[in-house]
Amino acid sequence: MRKLFFTLLAAIAALTANAANKYDNPDTLFVSRDGTCEFRNVAEAIEVCRAFMDYHKVIFVKKGVYKEKIEVPTWLTNIEICGEDRDKTIITWDDHANVRLPETGKPMGTFRTFTVKVTGSNITFKNITIENNSARLGQAVALHVEGDKCLFVNCRFLGHQDTIYTGRGGARQYFLNCYIEGTTDFIFGPSTAWFEGCEIVNKYNSYVTAASTPKEQPYGYIFNKCTIRCLEGTEALESNKNLPITKCYLGRPWRPYAYTLFMNCELGAHILPQGWHNWGNKANETTARYLEYNNSGAGAETSSRAPWARLLTKKEAEKITPSTVFGGDTSWIE
Repeated sequence: MRKLFFTLLAAIAALTANAANKYDNPDTLFVSRDGTCEFRNVAEAIEVCRAFMDYHKVIFVKKGVYKEKIEVPTWLTNIEICGEDRDKTIITWDDHANVRLPETGKPMGTFRTFTVKVTGSNITFKNITIENNSARLGQAVALHVEGDKCLFVNCRFLGHQDTIYTGRGGARQYFLNCYIEGTTDFIFGPSTAWFEGCEIVNKYNSYVTAASTPKEQPYGYIFNKCTIRCLEGTEALESNKNLPITKCYLGRPWRPYAYTLFMNCELGAHILPQGWHNWGNKANETTARYLEYNNSGAGAETSSRAPWARLLTKKEAEKITPSTVFGGDTSWIE
């Protein structure tokens, strides 16, 4: 009898251990800072999601300011983090590159400064603000994304230097109708990323992009039907003064084979006539892939463009589509 009792206990324990987590389903999780939902922090909701989900799970985040440093790890897939209101649902943190790490006393460096880091694939963010609220004390990343097939729809990305880091060569990301602002190199990295209908805002006389596209990778950054403007009037920020922003470059090559294309975009008057910078290395002029097509606005005049940048023909531009750029797989953006 005693043996049977312990056998039953062992069986019950095994069943309990193998029981499905109550969150192992496609139901939506709700997050609210005021405590009216099951989760008060976005990170808590992410933590309960099952690894390698084969279904789509939504984390709905109600309006509020969420002071969190968040990671979506490699073992999470098919998660959508959706805000209730783009401008009023805010994830914010304030690390910067010169913060001293307590364990070593050394500066944190750029790549640990993120507010949100995404290494999982097939991750979607919608209707939400991701902000690095650090003062201008060094590089400060708002979004660090390394996952493949990551989608960002109607989001705001706020910061100064290095706002968005697309951090892995070969990974594909798509930004649709997003607002992105920053000072220097505020969109940078090696991924293949398509920006469609986005508002790109310079806050300082500096550079919009710093692509580091690998040599063997055919595409890097594509901006299509975007507006490239600067802060003006009382919005303007230069040396902490409201001075005009009039000297911005479309990009400079963080690595020699940087690929960046602006097509069908409106370029503001703050874009310098030469458009592109070689990052102080003339050799980059023979390798960087800097392209434009059919842009408009005061900054779109190409007669004085850097001679090593190139204008696409209509035939060439027609071949550059999301399907082509993403290797024929666009189901994740549709």
